[in-house]
Amino acid sequence: MKQKLITLIACALVFLTGCDKKADTTTTPDKPSKGTIGVSLLTLDNPFFKVIGDNIAAEGKKHGYETIVVSGDKDVAKQSNQVKDFIVKKVAAIVLSPCDSKGIVTVIKEANAAGIPVFTVDIPCNEPGVKIATQISTDNFGGGREAGKAMIEALGEAGGKVAVLAFNQVESCILRVKGFREVIDAHNATGKAKIEIVAELESGGAKDIGFKAAEDALQANADIRGIFAINDPAALGARAALEKAGKTSVLIIGFDGQPEGKQAIKEGKIYADPIQFPEKMGIEMVNALIKHSKGETLPQQMLIPTSLYRKADAEKDASLK
Repeated sequence: MKQKLITLIACALVFLTGCDKKADTTTTPDKPSKGTIGVSLLTLDNPFFKVIGDNIAAEGKKHGYETIVVSGDKDVAKQSNQVKDFIVKKVAAIVLSPCDSKGIVTVIKEANAAGIPVFTVDIPCNEPGVKIATQISTDNFGGGREAGKAMIEALGEAGGKVAVLAFNQVESCILRVKGFREVIDAHNATGKAKIEIVAELESGGAKDIGFKAAEDALQANADIRGIFAINDPAALGARAALEKAGKTSVLIIGFDGQPEGKQAIKEGKIYADPIQFPEKMGIEMVNALIKHSKGETLPQQMLIPTSLYRKADAEKDASLK
């Protein structure tokens, strides 16, 4: 009898303990997910886009969204397949920085037909026939104008020949070059020492292609005094080409404000950058998505101004070496 009583008490304790645990789990349920944000960016090899993706994911999590971030790798066919996959997964929203603004139209239309809102970040898609909830980007045209002013400042009263390292596959980079050219043309119209754009070469927005483009520009125009590169990787590739050729007096204006680019500005390897704010772009993208989900009307685009970053700024930058 004594043994049976001990067994009954033990079983009762196990039962009560089990009930207590169940009660604990029901009082602290997980927050239900509001859905998934599908994000396909131009490339995650460029830290700028990784920062955008990381901030969309972090901000989305605060508001109950899961996020899938993938790299389009500058391949519109690959990116189109990624968007198709998002459609199959029935994501709550799709965020794109298009690898090719024209080539991505067909699959955006598929997302539109599926009732999934499409947003673009950094790189717009302004093609007819597609519905974009809103575009969030740097004011790339304005940033290009800042780059033009920086080039005039860098070359001084002597003026001279300059080369442009472009990336004509991407709308945002096309806008940067347009802004740059507008300011240079206006400067030349004043009658001051002329700044002559003697070459516009494809950089791919990458170090290796930027290196080759700068080499080609130097071979064709040995007396170049300046180079405008549409992003930091291309600018750093150009700097490597200048060092190889012993032409380190050539002044480079970059674009982005990535840590490596800022460090190069501090070291005098790049003259200046109109810098972007990818963290803000990622956060504002999630804010826009939430407003859209509530039925609020969004502007066609939200432009974030650049800020010109020179050596004096880099020397005060605690994040640099």
